[in-house]
Amino acid sequence: MTIHDLSISVDTVWMLLAAMLVFFMQPGFAFCEAGFTRSKNTVNILFKNFVDFLIGSLLFWFVGFGMMFGSGGEGFVGMPNFGDLSFYHNSNGLPTEGFLMFETVFCATSATIVSGAMAERTKFSTYCMYSIFISLLIYPVEGHWTWGGGWLGNAAPDGFMMRTFGTAFHDFAGSAVVHSVGGTLAFIGAVILGPRHGKYRKDGRSNAIPGHDLTAAALGVFILWFGWFGFNPGSQLAASGETNRMAISHVFLTTNLAAASGGIVTMATTWLKYGKPSFSLTLNGILAGLVGITAGCDLVSPAGAVVIGAVCGLVLPFSIEFIDMKLHVDDPVGASSVHGVCGILGTLLVGLFSLGSGALYGHGFNQLGAQLFGILCIDGWTLLTGLVLFGLLNRIVGLRVDERIEEEGLDIYEHGESCYN
Repeated sequence: MTIHDLSISVDTVWMLLAAMLVFFMQPGFAFCEAGFTRSKNTVNILFKNFVDFLIGSLLFWFVGFGMMFGSGGEGFVGMPNFGDLSFYHNSNGLPTEGFLMFETVFCATSATIVSGAMAERTKFSTYCMYSIFISLLIYPVEGHWTWGGGWLGNAAPDGFMMRTFGTAFHDFAGSAVVHSVGGTLAFIGAVILGPRHGKYRKDGRSNAIPGHDLTAAALGVFILWFGWFGFNPGSQLAASGETNRMAISHVFLTTNLAAASGGIVTMATTWLKYGKPSFSLTLNGILAGLVGITAGCDLVSPAGAVVIGAVCGLVLPFSIEFIDMKLHVDDPVGASSVHGVCGILGTLLVGLFSLGSGALYGHGFNQLGAQLFGILCIDGWTLLTGLVLFGLLNRIVGLRVDERIEEEGLDIYEHGESCYN
């Protein structure tokens, strides 16, 4: 075996190990969402997290991967190729099948974010239809723009972004491509679906509907935090050689620091705001820090990561309160804020804190402009397609279960099973 063969083998193993860690985030989401909701809907929540990966695995292999990474240059979308992977040849020699698996787990992550925001009142059959369309169209198209050689991530001198901003849009592991997309769809779905019965009083005040198991929610957040060490460092896609070793180590550090900073700041904020530190909000604060750092974890310093996590951790409780109490959008797990708001924030903050192109390091505002333009395009696409998708599903088949089913629990009526006997 040559040195080159050995390095490719090491890189392949690293990529597949990272894919395993990201896949393990699925039970993290499942535990987190189930813990933040009521016990009568636990089977339904768990089932949806499985469905996202079941559907995503098949459709992303058959259509989505080709649309995301197919030829097209600066085009709108690549060619689907319908399950034929021979079109794809990457420059680093990694096996196409392994790269497909790595990208599949990212697609499933984006899809599963929505399930928590629409929990406890969504028809299971309609949710399956939603999951089909995000894996088939919504995620692959905007993913192509950024990661598949499309116009947003294209750093060629004659490309649109370089001509306009002098730099390409940067999203290392998915603050925008994965999280803001999932958060935007979560918000749209929750708006069209409407709040749970009993969530808002006649005078507009919000009633708290506590989750049934914070232990499960805490375990879910620990699993997600662990999985993020595949999500972010794994996006380096290589582990051999000094450059890759240093890059992975740096991303590990910035990812962890942002998570810790986000949790600390949210804890302190809720302590000052409500008189007691909120455990449930602190759990979301950790996730907010992780979401925020994901776009620029490779470009920012450790101190910059702490600041990004702190900003997201500070904004989070105010965002959750605003969406709930002012907009009257019922999001049981705070997905719109954690993934949507903090995904957008983290993407924009790259333009300030990037060591090589950030405004705070004297490099001007070109990167910030590129980040702002990129997030507007990605979430504009998501907003448009989400409104069409959820609007049509609601009109044609209906998004919401009957009131009696919602009151008594989706588990028995939708699945004929109960998680707790």
